[in-house]
Order: sequence, then C-alpha cells, then structure tokens
Amino acid sequence: MSKPIITVVAGPPGVGKTSFIRKQIPKDSPAIYFSPGTGNVPIDHTCLATDFPNLKIITDAQQSELIEHLGNGTVAFIELGFYLELDAMSSLLDNIPNSRIAIIPPGTENSEWHQWADQTVEGCAIESNINNCQFWRSPTRGQIIDPASLDVFWYEELTAGAYGQIMRAKAIFDIADGRAFYFDFVLGKETEYQELNLPRWLEGRPERFSGIEVFGNNLNQKALAETLQGCCLPDAAILAYQQQF
Repeated sequence: MSKPIITVVAGPPGVGKTSFIRKQIPKDSPAIYFSPGTGNVPIDHTCLATDFPNLKIITDAQQSELIEHLGNGTVAFIELGFYLELDAMSSLLDNIPNSRIAIIPPGTENSEWHQWADQTVEGCAIESNINNCQFWRSPTRGQIIDPASLDVFWYEELTAGAYGQIMRAKAIFDIADGRAFYFDFVLGKETEYQELNLPRWLEGRPERFSGIEVFGNNLNQKALAETLQGCCLPDAAILAYQQQF
C-alpha cells in the first residue's frame, strides 16, 4: 500500500486541529496546507504561513492545483473546518493515499468523528454540542484597529457575551503601531494572543489580510459588525499614529 502523503484533520471548533497540524509540519522541507471553505477570511492560513516559510498555502481558488503540488511527494495537510461535511473532500481523497485524523474532546465516544477517522487524537476539552449555532466572518483588510477600542470590544464585550454566547472566536488585526496580532478564544478559556512575524505596516492602510470569525449561540451579527467598524481608525488618525513611528 502506498504511504499516505496527505494528512486530513477534522474535529469540532476549538478542539485544536490547527495546533495539531502545526506540530506535524516539517521545518526544513516543503509541505502544503489547505483548509477548504475559508474564502476571504484565511486566518489559519495566514498564521501558519508566517511561521513556516517552506509551507505552500493552497487557497480555495487553487484547489485544482493541489494534485500538481503532490506530484513530487510533498506532504500535505488538509484541515476540515467544523462547518464542512466530513466527506467534503471525498472526490479527491478517495483517489490519493491519505490518513484521516479526528481531534476530539476528552470523553467523546462513538461519534461521527470516530466513524470517519483512521485515528483519533484527544484534543482540548470544549463544548461539543454545536447544533443551532451561528457562524459569522468578516474580512478587515485595509483597516487599522485602535488598541484601546479593541481591548474593550474583545475582552469586555465579545468574549463576555455582549453579542451572544461565543463558543469560538479568532482574528487577525492590524493595530495602530503597525503590528499584526492573532487572537484566539475558546469558551471556558482565557484568550490567547500573539504578535505575528510580519513587518510593521507604517505607511497607509495595510495591504495584507486581516479578519475575524466568530461561532456561537444567538449571535447579534449586526451589532458585531457595527461595533467592530467603530474600532477602525479613520485616515487622519492612521496618519497621526504612523508619523509617531
């Protein structure tokens, strides 16, 4: 039997799929990452690309090119978001050797993940009942966020339940001093954040990806969008900040 060159990872939101993949990516040889369905909010793509220069990122528009990149034996990682059916990639994966790994919360038994996977790995303890939840995404490319407003929005409002019960939220934001930050929240845990390994953007509006995705119950998407827009700096304020640096 041919050795699998594609590792497909699936699991519920916030369980640790991307973290698992991060640990498997070779540091000194080429590899491929693809997460179908991310559209114009490729948060995980962006974070991984900043940390692994040898990682080839495949977007939705480039899906047809995936097989070409596999031709030389390069390993690939496909992350199936919780919003996709587990058979979403079956037309491709049924014809290429692959290993299917489900990251599941502790104590989970006899789930759809078990039936789908070749191997299960215990992930983070999360709320696994995601029925009737809503999913909201918004790109913020070109926007610079006021840090003080961001703190209020993220910590005192969003993750505190002002817009609904948030089970999962992650984002990349450009802030006023030119840095880009990744924010990661899972219900029941403190927000984790890190500065991305990107050059400071200190001239005009950023011409790189930024954006947010939120998953939870009873989301007030209109209020979310309006409040986030209110955190974005106008041109005059951006210029004033950038002149300081």
